[in-house]
Amino acid sequence: MAQKATIYKVELSVSDMDRHYYETHKLTVAKHPSETDERLMVRLVAFALNAHDQLEMTKGLSTDDEPDIWQKSLSGELELWIALGLPSEKVVRQSCGKADKVIVYSYGGSVADMWWEKIKNSTTRFDNLSVVNLPEAETTALAHLANRTMKLQVNIQDGEVMVSADESVVYVNPVNLKA
Repeated sequence: MAQKATIYKVELSVSDMDRHYYETHKLTVAKHPSETDERLMVRLVAFALNAHDQLEMTKGLSTDDEPDIWQKSLSGELELWIALGLPSEKVVRQSCGKADKVIVYSYGGSVADMWWEKIKNSTTRFDNLSVVNLPEAETTALAHLANRTMKLQVNIQDGEVMVSADESVVYVNPVNLKA
């Protein structure tokens, strides 16, 4: 029998001083059985970094033809495609053809570095692609914040991200590999 997704209830308060965006999002997030706490938290940070009224989580790992997070216009066009991890060059190319803007949030330390070295030259032709790496020590620390019911406060200023839950605080310094 297949395992079912675990449901997480998240109250995500975003204070983004860089974009002047201040809002609280109540999210119900399905964590796929193969998804780690680290990946779940990276998903929430990516959501916070791009928070918008029309931004939404998708089926993610359970679907190949959808990103982890997307934003559609009121008429249904894909405005923003957000992928996590280390997508193949083919997936990146297809994503760039489907959406106005594509952001890949890579993580995983040296594995992510090797992935970027392998595909970076083939991504130069995509003007609508951004690649952001999240340092391994910071994403590992984020994983410790994961809880079935979370109240997260995310403050973003000068590109730096502070994620707090209860008494714990994790600082994340995203590194822009391709803007």
